[in-house]
Amino acid sequence: ACSCSCPAAQPCFVACQGVSLTAAKERGQLVFLEGLKSCLDLVFGEEERSGQPSPLQFISGSVSNLKDLFDFVRTSLTPTDSDCWKGRVLLVDDLSVLLSLGAAPVDVLDFIHYCRMVVCSQLKGNIVVLVHGSEDSEDEENKLVVTSLCHHSNLILWVEGLATGFCKDVHGEIKIIKRLSLESTEKDVIQIYQYKIQDKNVTFFARGLSAAVL
Repeated sequence: ACSCSCPAAQPCFVACQGVSLTAAKERGQLVFLEGLKSCLDLVFGEEERSGQPSPLQFISGSVSNLKDLFDFVRTSLTPTDSDCWKGRVLLVDDLSVLLSLGAAPVDVLDFIHYCRMVVCSQLKGNIVVLVHGSEDSEDEENKLVVTSLCHHSNLILWVEGLATGFCKDVHGEIKIIKRLSLESTEKDVIQIYQYKIQDKNVTFFARGLSAAVL
């Protein structure tokens, strides 16, 4: 993740460090669920021949909840005796797909709730979730999921395009919302930056301080 702590009155540059997922998987740092392959295995019955139930079993209609997906997450993140890695992180990219595949919003929210209990409360880790949403969207189910996630998150990165339309030097805006406490009435800390996506990094700057504008 990228973060910025420079004053808002100054342009800033942040380079995201690349991570080799292949190397992380070989070292046992990464467990990856390939959703597309799991869906195809369900369609063509490959999971039956492998003898292993698919984490996305709900697609087949045999179950209506995401318990199998949660069991996969819990098993994958539970430390073993020889495990020396600390700080578990669950990355979900992206949660909106589960709704598109037929999962009910309440089942999606239950899944995230139980993941939070295991990853955050028991393992003292973190959950990072990507979900697509828009204030103008008419998808009520997706709105419900987005609203609930925002309510229970302590850090929200809201990324969207420019309201003024396309610009080759400024690709969009990112609003960083930091919840000081999920239980208190303290106001959220909000920072807004604009960004430009480059070949190997992303440039962030305060509104109106793009090099192209200056």
